[in-house]
Amino acid sequence: MIQLGSILGRQICPIRPFLVARLSSKSRAMASPLDQVADVDIDSGTFKYVLIKVHHSPEGGPEVSKFITRGYRSAGFHSDVYDQVTPNIEKMGLDCECVGGGRIHHDVDKKIIEVYGYSQGFGRADHRITVDLLKAKYSGYDKISYSNDGY
Repeated sequence: MIQLGSILGRQICPIRPFLVARLSSKSRAMASPLDQVADVDIDSGTFKYVLIKVHHSPEGGPEVSKFITRGYRSAGFHSDVYDQVTPNIEKMGLDCECVGGGRIHHDVDKKIIEVYGYSQGFGRADHRITVDLLKAKYSGYDKISYSNDGY
């Protein structure tokens, strides 16, 4: 039996090792599959990007979702980015929808990211959401901004 110590001279209730192990494994099991999906995956340079809302509907629980940003230089169209990302998300048992797109200019050397424009097929993404995601991932960058101008 493990003793957790005492407070003000009174003993705290003892915890059995198997109970600690069970609590730890339960908390791991409660992690959302959404946690397995990276918030941001972008290239460097200038490219088209999409903002995607990923959904998880756990059995017996409420639907949960989060936004992710994806952008790749190899994509000729915004739909190419979405089509590249969707199969991996669906393999995880999650659903997703593209909520818009635009362009990103990512200068790694200058530590600058500019988000702008729109997708003709998906419409304009909420660039504020994208910038928030980028700021979380690239917290050491000098400038991460957006504009609704341009294509």
